[in-house]
Amino acid sequence: MNPLRYELVFSDSTGSAEDVVIVERTPFTGSGGHPVYSDATGIIRAEISDRDEVRILASGGHQQPTQSVLARPLPDTDPKDPAGSPA
Repeated sequence: MNPLRYELVFSDSTGSAEDVVIVERTPFTGSGGHPVYSDATGIIRAEISDRDEVRILASGGHQQPTQSVLARPLPDTDPKDPAGSPA
């Protein structure tokens, strides 16, 4: 079973700088047959396998592929959300 949400951690070539984006599962599957996840804006889209392998999907023109992305599964509920409940 694939998690509903992941943190995607983007690192620069030195590994010293990181950006973290939360993505949620969409109803779509990628070309590898794995679920596609998207951030709230729809700009960051990724196909994530059941082994947490990440393939970033282009969502528009002029995007450059990223080299270092780590997927960290998140619990299905958000402990910071007082109304959080299992989906």
